[in-house]
Amino acid sequence: MRNLRQRKVLAMLLLGFSSGIPIYLVGNTLGMWMRREGIELSTIGFVSWVGLAYSLKFLWAPLIDKTDAPLLGRLLGRRRGWMVLSQLVVMAGLVGMALIRPDSVSNSATLLGMSVDHLAVFGAMALIVAIASATQDIVIDAWRIESAESSQQLGLLTSSSALGYRGALLFTDALLLIVAAQIGWPLSYVVMAALMGVGTAAVLMAPEPSRAQLSAAAQAGPVWTLRCLFDAIVNPFVQFFTTHRSAALLMLATISIYRLADFVMGPMANPFYVDLGINEATVGSIRGSVGLVATIIGIAAAGIVSVRYGVMAALLIGAVLGPGSNLAFAWLAFSGPDLGVFSAAMAIDNMSSGFAGTALIAYMSSLTSIGYTATQYALLSSFYALLGKALKGFSGVAVETLQQGRTPLEGYGLFFIGTALIGIPVVLLCLLLWRQQQRLLTLTPV
Repeated sequence: MRNLRQRKVLAMLLLGFSSGIPIYLVGNTLGMWMRREGIELSTIGFVSWVGLAYSLKFLWAPLIDKTDAPLLGRLLGRRRGWMVLSQLVVMAGLVGMALIRPDSVSNSATLLGMSVDHLAVFGAMALIVAIASATQDIVIDAWRIESAESSQQLGLLTSSSALGYRGALLFTDALLLIVAAQIGWPLSYVVMAALMGVGTAAVLMAPEPSRAQLSAAAQAGPVWTLRCLFDAIVNPFVQFFTTHRSAALLMLATISIYRLADFVMGPMANPFYVDLGINEATVGSIRGSVGLVATIIGIAAAGIVSVRYGVMAALLIGAVLGPGSNLAFAWLAFSGPDLGVFSAAMAIDNMSSGFAGTALIAYMSSLTSIGYTATQYALLSSFYALLGKALKGFSGVAVETLQQGRTPLEGYGLFFIGTALIGIPVVLLCLLLWRQQQRLLTLTPV
C-alpha cells in the first residue's frame, strides 16, 4: 500500500484494472447474458472463440513493438499511444454490443442496409472488443516490464497489475451481475465501457518508459525494411530459443496447458448458474464478498511463496491448486442450489485462480528480453491460452452430450470432473521443468 504512492505503481494498478475489464465481457459473463436470452449452450461455446484473439496477439505484437499508434503515438509515445487507441476501440465495441444485444428470437439484423444474422453481428462486435483488448494487453505488459528498474520493482509492478486485473475480473464477474439485475444487461455494458476511462486516466499518469523511447528513436526513419521486418518478427523468437535452448520447448509446453482446465470449463460456468437456478444478484453478491477475499488471499499467497521459495515453487503449487476450481464446481453440480456449497465453491475457485494466475504471470515475465518485450511476452501469453481457447468452443457441445440420459446438473458435474483431470499432466510438466532448472543451476559455475 505504501508503494502506491509511487506514480508508476499506482498507474500499474489502474492499468491492470483496465486490462481486466473486457475479457469476461466477451467471455464468461457474456455466457450468462446469452443464456438468459435463451441461447443454446453449443452456440455460447462457439461464441467464446472470439477469445482466441488473446491467444493470437503475437501475430500483431511486432507491429506494436516497432511502430507508433496513428496520431496518438506522436502525442503520447509508443506505448501510451497504443494503450489509448485500444481503449477507445474497446469502449466503442462494448457500446455496439449493448445496442445490438443477443436475441434468440430475432434471426436477422440490418447492417449497412443488408440483412445479416443477428448473432453474427453481435459476435462480430464481441470480436472487435477482444482484438482491441488483446492489443491493450500487449502494450500494458510491455510497459510494465520496460518501466521496471530492478527485479524487485518488476515484482511490485506485476503484483499491482495482478491485483488490478483480478479486481476488474471480480467486478465484471460479480458486481456487474448485481447491476445487470437492476438495470438490465445492455445498460450494464455501457457502464463497463465508461469504466474503461480508468485506463485512459492511468495512461495520462504513466510515464513513457525510457527504454521504449530509446528504442523508438533508434528506429526513426523507414520502418518496414527487410531488416526491420526480420528484427520485428523473427528475432524475438530466435532470441527466446537461443537463450533458453533445450528448455524452451518444455517451457512452452508447460505454459500452454498450465491453465487449460480453467479455460475449457470457463464458458459453461455462468450458464451453469442459470440452469442451477441461482439468480444474478446472488451470484454477484457472493463473488463480490467471498470471492474478493479469496482472490486477495490467493494473490498474496503466490507473492509470499515466490519471494520465499522462488517462482518455480509458486508455479508448481499453482498447478496443484488450479484444478481445485473444477472439482469445486463438480461438487456444486451434484449438491444442487445450496448457497453454502456455492459460497465454498466460489472461495476455492477464486483463491486457486488468484494463486495460479499470479504465479504464471511472474514466471512468464522472467523469461522475456529487453527490446522484444511486447512480442516475447505476447508469444508466451498466447501459448498459455491458445490451446484452451481453441478447445473451449466445444465445451457447450460436451455438456449437452454428457446430459443425454442424465439430468442437466449431472452432465455439468461429469464435465467439470473431466476438465479437472487435465491438471495431472500440468503437475508432471512443472516437476520436469523444476528438475531441469535445478540441473542447470548445478552445472552453472558460481
